[in-house]
Amino acid sequence: MTHARNVVVLPDAVALATAAADHVVEVLQGVLAQRERAHLVLAGGSTPRAMNALLSIPPRRDRVAWERVVFWFGDERCVSPDDPESNYRMNRETLLDRLQVPADRVHRMRGEDDDPGAAAADYAVILARELGDRPRLDLILLGMGPDGHTASLFPGTLAGIQANRLVVAHYVAKLDRWRITLTPTTINLARHVAITAGGAEKADALHAVLDGPRDVDVYPSQVVQPREGELRWFVDAAAASRLAATSP
Repeated sequence: MTHARNVVVLPDAVALATAAADHVVEVLQGVLAQRERAHLVLAGGSTPRAMNALLSIPPRRDRVAWERVVFWFGDERCVSPDDPESNYRMNRETLLDRLQVPADRVHRMRGEDDDPGAAAADYAVILARELGDRPRLDLILLGMGPDGHTASLFPGTLAGIQANRLVVAHYVAKLDRWRITLTPTTINLARHVAITAGGAEKADALHAVLDGPRDVDVYPSQVVQPREGELRWFVDAAAASRLAATSP
C-alpha cells in the first residue's frame, strides 16, 4: 500500500527488503537510461543488508548495468574498514564484492583516520570534484533508528551543522562515538531518497516523524525533504502500526 505522502507499507521484513531492492533497480534503470553514470549512496543496517542480498543475485543483479554505477556512503562509524561495525565492510561483503565493483567506483568514508573532521572534509572535496559544489546524488538510501535518527544525524546534533557543509564529523554523546555523515544539505539535493524502517521498536519514532509536529533536533529524520527530488518511505506493518490513516 502506498499512501499520498509516499509511504509504502509492507507486511514484513522480507517484503520490506524486496520492495526497497525493487525501488533501487527502478531508479537506477531510469537514471542510466538518461546518463552514462548513476550515483548510489549506500546505508548500514539490517534492511540494507537484506536488500543488498537481493540486488547481488539474479534477477535484480541482471537488471542494472552495475558497471555504470558509482557508489557512495551516507555515513560511517569511525572504525577501520575491516571492523564488524563498519558500514563499508557490510556493503563490501554483501554487495560490492559480489558485483565485482572496482575500487575506483567506490567512494568510502575513511572512518579509520585519526582526525574525523579531516576525513569528512576530504569526502566533501571528492563529492564536489565528482558532482560539483551542489552535488546531486541520484539515490540516497537511508534508515531510521528507534530514536528518529537517520544517517549519523542524531537527536541534538543538527543545530551544530553549518548549512554550507556537505559532509561533517561529530561526536555523538549517547554513543560515545564519532561519526561521519552526509549533511541535510547534501541529502536534500538528491534526486531520490529512500528511507527504510522496520520493526515495532520504530513505531513511536515513525509516528512522531510523519504525524507529529516538526522538531528536527529531536527527530532528525524529519529534516529529509528533497527540494527537487522524490522521498519514498518503505516501512513494515510493525513500524507503521501507529501511523495516522491516510488515503492511498
